[in-house]
Amino acid sequence: MSKRILVVLSEYGYWGEELIGPLETFDKAGYQVTFATPTGKRPVALPPSMDPDYVDPPLGRSVTTPEMAAKVRAIDSSPRLDGPLDLSSWLPDRPYRSKPYFLRDWEAYNTRLEQIRDQIADRYDALLIVGGSGPIVDLANNWRVHDLILAFHALDMPIAAECYGVAPLAFARDQEDRVSIIRGKHVTGHCIEYDYKDGTGFMGTDFVIGPPPYPLEYILRDATAPGGAFHGNFGKETSVIVDYPFITGRSTPDSYLTGQKLVEVLEDGLRRWGFKEAA
Repeated sequence: MSKRILVVLSEYGYWGEELIGPLETFDKAGYQVTFATPTGKRPVALPPSMDPDYVDPPLGRSVTTPEMAAKVRAIDSSPRLDGPLDLSSWLPDRPYRSKPYFLRDWEAYNTRLEQIRDQIADRYDALLIVGGSGPIVDLANNWRVHDLILAFHALDMPIAAECYGVAPLAFARDQEDRVSIIRGKHVTGHCIEYDYKDGTGFMGTDFVIGPPPYPLEYILRDATAPGGAFHGNFGKETSVIVDYPFITGRSTPDSYLTGQKLVEVLEDGLRRWGFKEAA
């Protein structure tokens, strides 16, 4: 039976290659892919990720080839991303503790999460969170996304994330101990040197800001300690880390490799790759 991947995308803009790389890899492996967004809106690619003439500010060069730009435009205009799974309809909202009847609401919430874990076990084999600037807005601190991640984690299923799509992993925490699920793990993600100094933008808004509103590298360094580590691998062309169940990719150039390593996790039992632990 072919593997089934749930791919979560932001409604405020994903980076094109960070979808294309894993998706082409999954398609080649014969996997079934289901797309999901926070409220069921169709995801759209960030315009710079479809523009081969766009110069990435920190790198001072284009990061999108004409061939990749054409692939992103093709999927962005195709029906393949139509009708994504609506996470807000599928997963329950976490109740406020100040609400009347909180105990009953909390019991219902946990019962629903148990049902969703059973559904995930029946429907999927792995999770991928695609990067770009959009996840900063609607994925990083989205409780439903956190609960989705926690459900895959409880089922011991692979969880892959790219770029700023790694942020939700740091914030996905059991409500009893509040410890990040990547504590003690090795991960990569968008490092400080690759963050924009200005011009971070989001689809569907006129909100363009300077650097990202939080430094992902610092968050990942703190969330993985003690015992784990953030690996920025600045100066190296690629940075992908496998520390099961997590497969993390730093940025756009790592997209295909992230997909390839997820396939190796599923097919070959890969558990650790891309880092050396301190002596």
